[in-house]
Amino acid sequence: MLSERMLSSAVRMCASRFMKLSPCQEARIPQATPGQPYMLYIHIPFCERLCPYCSFNRFPFSEERAVPYFKNLRREMMMVKELGYDFDSLYIGGGTPTIMIDELCETIDMAKREFSIKEVSCETNPNHLTLPYLEKLQGRVDRMSVGVQSFDNGLLKQMDRYDKYGSGESILESIKVAAPYFKSLNVDMIFNFPAQTEEILRRDLEMVLESGTSQTTFYPLMASPSVEKSLAATVGKVDYNREQRFYEIICETLTGGDNPPFMHGSAWTFNKTEDAMIDEYIVDYEEYPAIGSGGMTYLGATQYVNTFSVREYNEAIEAGRMSIMGKAEFSKHNRMRYRFMMKLFGLRLDKKEWERDFGCSVAAGLPVEYAFMKAAGAFATDNAEEITLTPKGRYLMVVMMRQFFIGVNNLRDQARAALPADERDLLFGAGCAMK
Repeated sequence: MLSERMLSSAVRMCASRFMKLSPCQEARIPQATPGQPYMLYIHIPFCERLCPYCSFNRFPFSEERAVPYFKNLRREMMMVKELGYDFDSLYIGGGTPTIMIDELCETIDMAKREFSIKEVSCETNPNHLTLPYLEKLQGRVDRMSVGVQSFDNGLLKQMDRYDKYGSGESILESIKVAAPYFKSLNVDMIFNFPAQTEEILRRDLEMVLESGTSQTTFYPLMASPSVEKSLAATVGKVDYNREQRFYEIICETLTGGDNPPFMHGSAWTFNKTEDAMIDEYIVDYEEYPAIGSGGMTYLGATQYVNTFSVREYNEAIEAGRMSIMGKAEFSKHNRMRYRFMMKLFGLRLDKKEWERDFGCSVAAGLPVEYAFMKAAGAFATDNAEEITLTPKGRYLMVVMMRQFFIGVNNLRDQARAALPADERDLLFGAGCAMK
């Protein structure tokens, strides 16, 4: 649709302007601001094998590489504490955070001792939904997010996940076993694969419903320059013309009817209960320090990016400094854009909070964005208190977030371009340069 194409182009242009890394010499992030709520993000980049569509910082796993890394994560955690930070929420992403389960548990236990952690979210892959892992994670992790992507065996083979994690049927059985071990189990799915048909998508939805999971997240397929070539070679070229229809099928299946099995938690997250944590922590926490190689910290008007080199990360922490390699500054206008996008993606923008923080109305601060969304029929409620979304508005937020995350992936590509040659070869093959 025309509004989708216009929005994609606008967000892509804005992201290219303000998501540019500048060299950074800071040894540590700024000190905590008293009274500001923060979440702690921990990045664990190691994977047994690398998926062709993934733009996150990830490295082939080896114990020799991972053991010192986990030790340095815990050292960096204490650096953050020394700067006055406290956290009530911890999110552990990757990579595959559960790749060394005992190291992960030790890291979570330390975070709970040192900070006021009330909830822990962690990502994993289906092959780690085994009883020895589940028993160690029970009570440590409140919300577990399992990267499934699709239950379709053909798509799993295209993604090089079938041999790694098993068939869709075996993954479904593992989820059924794992669900009782956590307060919330999220099944991460991707839609709009080139080879995905409506029939395949509907079968994926049936299996999500059968799994008994308390939450599911359906991300649109996204491609950044660093993975576009491998993505096209394995699963094909992304066609955004089908995306809205696929999204409508997802929403109709999960939230439609007189007694819907799920409700919207965000534009692309679906919950069985109203108080569930959602997958995009940036909706609830506008500021967050991130530790680990490839971590992205957002504080005030600045985004700090840690080195994507595992070796350089270890060297920096062992020398008593953080591994910040670059930063991007956000103007007030771009901070307003960021707030507008994140809050509406989370389904509600508080106008009073906005006016308190920015000293103007939404319409005055973002006249073009506000007028576009209103004219497109995106707002269900637009009064003195709040803005909420129509079904069309939710899809437009999916489009906006898709393009935003492609922009974030471009930021990752800038950081990845600075990798030493030997580590770049681990990701792209000997002698290969990033495209």
